[in-house]
Amino acid sequence: MPLHPTVAKVTDRIVARSQASRAAYLDLIARARDAGVNRDALSCGNLAHGFAAAGEDKATLRGGRALNIGIITAYNDMLSAHQPYGRYPEQIKLFAREVGATAQVAGGVPAMCDGVTQGQSSMELSLFSRDNIAMGTAVGLSHGMFEAALLLGICDKIVPGLLIGSLRFGHLPTILVPAGQMQTGLANKEKQRIRQLYAEGKASREELLESESASYHSAGTCTFYGTANSNQMMMEMMGLHMPGASFVTPGTKLRQELTRTAVHRVTQIGWDGDDYRPLGVCVDEKAIINAIVGLLATGGSTNHVIHLPAIARAAGVQIDWDDMDELSRAVPLIASIYPNGSGDVNGFAAAGGMPFVIRELVESGLAHGDIRTVYGTSLLDGAQQPVLDGDTLRWDPALTESANPAMLRPIADPFQPEGGFRLLQGNLGRGTIKVSAVEKSRWTIEAPCRVFSDQNDVLTAFKAGELERDVVVVVRFQGPAANGMPELHKLTPSLGVLQDRGFRVALVTDGRMSGASGKVPAAIHVSPEAKMGGALAKLRDGDLVRVCAESGGLAVLVDQAEWDTRQAAHAPAEAMGVGRELFALMLRYSDPAERGGSAMLAAAGL
Repeated sequence: MPLHPTVAKVTDRIVARSQASRAAYLDLIARARDAGVNRDALSCGNLAHGFAAAGEDKATLRGGRALNIGIITAYNDMLSAHQPYGRYPEQIKLFAREVGATAQVAGGVPAMCDGVTQGQSSMELSLFSRDNIAMGTAVGLSHGMFEAALLLGICDKIVPGLLIGSLRFGHLPTILVPAGQMQTGLANKEKQRIRQLYAEGKASREELLESESASYHSAGTCTFYGTANSNQMMMEMMGLHMPGASFVTPGTKLRQELTRTAVHRVTQIGWDGDDYRPLGVCVDEKAIINAIVGLLATGGSTNHVIHLPAIARAAGVQIDWDDMDELSRAVPLIASIYPNGSGDVNGFAAAGGMPFVIRELVESGLAHGDIRTVYGTSLLDGAQQPVLDGDTLRWDPALTESANPAMLRPIADPFQPEGGFRLLQGNLGRGTIKVSAVEKSRWTIEAPCRVFSDQNDVLTAFKAGELERDVVVVVRFQGPAANGMPELHKLTPSLGVLQDRGFRVALVTDGRMSGASGKVPAAIHVSPEAKMGGALAKLRDGDLVRVCAESGGLAVLVDQAEWDTRQAAHAPAEAMGVGRELFALMLRYSDPAERGGSAMLAAAGL
């Protein structure tokens, strides 16, 4: 199938825009492969330190002939999605020995749970934890002991951080190893209902806790289609997982065999063989396009309009929101997973999952099939479903028809003719909106605004009945430079209540919303942010604000002469506590949301 003309046009534009930075990046990793820090260059003292505690692998490492895999792990047992990783290093070492290789834990990185920190002051560390993870990954891989890498991480900032860090060691063949999602618990619509009842004071805290506990009930990724599961989708669209590895539950034989296969495979694509596949070559302009297309086709998390530019920059690729918006007009929405629909990722996987999505997108010309994956000759080789034949792993072709058209449909019969993302711009700045979960009748909201600088003040006003009307709720000074750009998902139940009462409601913010949000129209990531001279700082209560996903407009309807004379509000003082002061350097140097909101990449000039 020929490439769709819009996909071809945007790809060509990104390639041209990235020509100099991509060439510089490829030169960097070529030099790292040929003359960088590696085991051949280590002194005897260096090397002895590196294998001193390697136990039964010590002799193999000392001999220097076997490939050694560096494991970067984001394990902790507070985060349900990452708890299964506790035993992975032991297993990976065993699987490596099966093929004459070795493996060592090169380093551990933090894995913050946005589900725990949501609505708390510690959420202000969340986005910057991605830079921390990237730097931790770089520290781990900098020892020069490794000829390949495996990345153990799943959730929100963790996968982007792991990728950004490992791309600076892009000469290493690298595979991401997921751990899978928990089994389906309480239905997501019921969870949402209880949250809204609690927001109205009609359910007790104990009833709310019981509901949440029934939703998040065991090890594994949360089952809604938020940032964590969107991460997994993108890794498959980029060819960085073993085929169909994303959505297989933890603690199963199939999950273990997928991990074993990833270990064996990374040894086959090492630099001493004839099938060398370095990460930095695999992650190119086409792979980034595929990640965007997958995000649009499945209605994935809004957080990735920030993460993808940062990931791309780490590989010398330059993308922006115009690219995403143009692709969204060409890519149909073919998945309906909560919060866009009622079913969860377990239902999505049972309906055909990522193998079905990959085949549909490649065969319709909407995704690049000719990318360099970690496993085969094309992305279509990833359109396979892993199954166990006794104890043996095999791959079956993707389903030819969706097993559940309420969750997954072919390109010829989509849920919507366009993807789930729209760019908004106007005299309030430039922002984004996710429309895949928003009723079409609510794509345009025009109402007087109520302005806040703290999400808790919104909830106070809601409980006092001050928002019982058509309203655009503005929450400003929430950008990367102001307070680290926290998610504002805590507002979703209250705003949802107002919407269900018949009011026309929208949110406008220079902050973020959770990947699990979607019901209420939200203009997010507004840039320039209020602290950096953005127009949100000039808004006043009662100003008429228009948010229009249909036309892509984001404007305040105020007389221009009056607007020009207005003074901007001052940003609140930088907050202390829960370690926020330790991230002050990142507040000072973070770049805008459209560039990825990264102080680290900005300082590096990438």
